[in-house]
Amino acid sequence: MDFIIALIVGGVIGWLASIVMRTDAQQGIFLNIIVGCVGSILGRFLFGAFLGGGHLRGNAFDPMTLLTAFIGAIVLLAIVNLFRRGSVR
Repeated sequence: MDFIIALIVGGVIGWLASIVMRTDAQQGIFLNIIVGCVGSILGRFLFGAFLGGGHLRGNAFDPMTLLTAFIGAIVLLAIVNLFRRGSVR
């Protein structure tokens, strides 16, 4: 059950990050889920020591987990945009 919740929360976080980075029209639901889940891992790796937070599978509704996942998803989309377009936005 935790896996399904992590996919749903990852999809919502990926969707919100794609709206912030203006890539929502280029992505579908599956890419939003991937961006949210990978962004969660990236955010926990980069900002976990500063902000705290856990895994999406264990602490999916913890505010710090959601914040680090959201920031990680934005960073991931910025990196993808940098390589794809040559600019962050």
